[in-house]
Amino acid sequence: MGECPVAEAPGLSAWPQQIQENPMSDHNSPYEAKVEAGQEYWYCACGKSKNQPFCDGSHEGSGVEPIPFIAKETGTVWLCGCRMSDNLPFCDGTHNSL
Repeated sequence: MGECPVAEAPGLSAWPQQIQENPMSDHNSPYEAKVEAGQEYWYCACGKSKNQPFCDGSHEGSGVEPIPFIAKETGTVWLCGCRMSDNLPFCDGTHNSL
């Protein structure tokens, strides 16, 4: 899957490592999400949201923050469900080897 042509998530320096060290997910496949060009979305990085794959604020006090991303165009994105992708918030197929 790799890089997402529909959206980008700038400035993810420490988030992927922090999330991968403490993943909280029982979802072992990507989430299909429809996005609209120019809109900002917040990916749930903690795994606690009742609105997966998007943040609902359940991370409060967890030390894990949601990952913002902006849709470059209207379309479908595949967001990581296992929280182990090297390309968070986007799926890179890592779930296939877990």
